[in-house]
Amino acid sequence: MDARTSQPTYQTHQPPARGWRPERCDRVALVLQGGGALGAYQAGVYQALHEAGIEPDWVCGVSIGAINSAIIAGNRPEKRLDALRVFWERITNRKVWHYTPDGDVFRQWRNLTSAWMTSAMGQPGFFTPHQVNPWFSPIGARTATSYYDTTPLRESLRELVDFDLINEKKVRFAVGAVNVLSGNFIYFDNALGPEHIMASGALPPALPMVRIGTDHFWDGGIVSNTPLQHLLDQEDALNSLVFQVDLFSARGVLPRSIQDVMARHKDIMYSSRTRHNTDVYRRTHNLKVELYKALAKLPEEQLTDEERNLKASLCHMPEIAILHLIYQQKAYEGDAKDHEFSGTSMREHWASGFEDTKRTLKRRDWIKMPEQGMGLVVHDVHRETERA
Repeated sequence: MDARTSQPTYQTHQPPARGWRPERCDRVALVLQGGGALGAYQAGVYQALHEAGIEPDWVCGVSIGAINSAIIAGNRPEKRLDALRVFWERITNRKVWHYTPDGDVFRQWRNLTSAWMTSAMGQPGFFTPHQVNPWFSPIGARTATSYYDTTPLRESLRELVDFDLINEKKVRFAVGAVNVLSGNFIYFDNALGPEHIMASGALPPALPMVRIGTDHFWDGGIVSNTPLQHLLDQEDALNSLVFQVDLFSARGVLPRSIQDVMARHKDIMYSSRTRHNTDVYRRTHNLKVELYKALAKLPEEQLTDEERNLKASLCHMPEIAILHLIYQQKAYEGDAKDHEFSGTSMREHWASGFEDTKRTLKRRDWIKMPEQGMGLVVHDVHRETERA
């Protein structure tokens, strides 16, 4: 991102299809959290990876993360950045104010105006208001269960995503959604179409539930807004370098206004306790590694059949390095930050993701697999700053 123009900059060379990866790395994964308008941060993260020649072979997302994931997985590496740019410029091209005076208070008012315009008019290429308010729609009518129509998103996905390419599975891809009737969370990862991506982003009551087969689905963020667990649950023993990109920070400052309270509430609710869950998984994973080391010190004849089976199951524990990137909210952003779709904010979010990832990639001691036997390690450039 060029700071002088606040316009995204794009790489012209074509990286290798598989991309660079560190020694002993079997998989590069990109996992993307939900967060509406903040999703431009994820596009900036991808740009920095793309320019570094790092292309994921596993992409997984929820909500807006599912849309970004689909655009990445549904395009050849040389076309991914352009497709992301087209999508984000399309849905944020409405003018809010022709001029915004300098200062946080004016920017705050401008952002509130932008969010109000989104509520009143929807967003181009994304969603439009129903002509009939759901409160006045007959029960069971198409307009009775949401405020907006996502037909424009379906058309954007059909234009910008090659679903045949996704279904070739050259890049592993999954999106999360929740079944409206059962409340069960599910990941779609084969025979995908636009409806699966739309289901993952169907946040009620704003956006309509999406029917797939005989079932109806809502936004996966209702249950879990971060798809990291889906990757960690895979029992494929692949050493993985994981870029986990979250849009809501579990950590924050003490609210000082009602707007701060609403924003902080949203952060806590949608962060899905990702740092805590990652830390718990890291401890569990590393305990398994230590258990294997202890069993390996015992002679085979002293082990029971159950212990031998346990030892065999633990001998191929993968090594996992997680690089955790979390969007850091600006002082003038309030609780409407996830539905404030102005072009100015989009470019700022994109720039933040780009710069955070460049800072992370400079840590060459992080961009590698853990030492053999270490199990799982987590790095976060913002947490390192907090500790400094």
